[in-house]
Amino acid sequence: MTARPPLPPFTRETAAQKVQAAEDAWNTRDPHRVALAYAEDSVWRNRDTFLTGRAAIVAFLTRKWQREREYALRKDLWAFDGNRIAVRFQYESRDADGRWWRSYGNELWEFDEQGLMTRREASIDDVPIEEGERRIHGPRPQAERGRPLPVQ
Repeated sequence: MTARPPLPPFTRETAAQKVQAAEDAWNTRDPHRVALAYAEDSVWRNRDTFLTGRAAIVAFLTRKWQREREYALRKDLWAFDGNRIAVRFQYESRDADGRWWRSYGNELWEFDEQGLMTRREASIDDVPIEEGERRIHGPRPQAERGRPLPVQ
């Protein structure tokens, strides 16, 4: 098993590093790369979808990024304790009909001693936006790392 630092128990600094690493990985839109951060038997709830295991995660993310085009994500550390991290996030994407969406959500993460995520629970709401209302254009520039997300 390969460790995925930073490892729990988390400090504010290491929790923030874990959150930024997740944001960076998800912005690649590479399901196989993203899935490596999760334990082989990781359990997910994503909206109304429940899945277990890396293969299911890869399949889920493959479908997700086929639907959610031009996906760009921002995550913020909300809270942490021991081997758990809470995150709030926003992402924007375009659907097959060309409509733009901003999705707001919260995630609860739990990690094993190797730093792999064993549990992810995500609650997400979608808001239609006009293309001119977009705020998230690709991966976060270095100068914007650590800045909080506006609510709206």
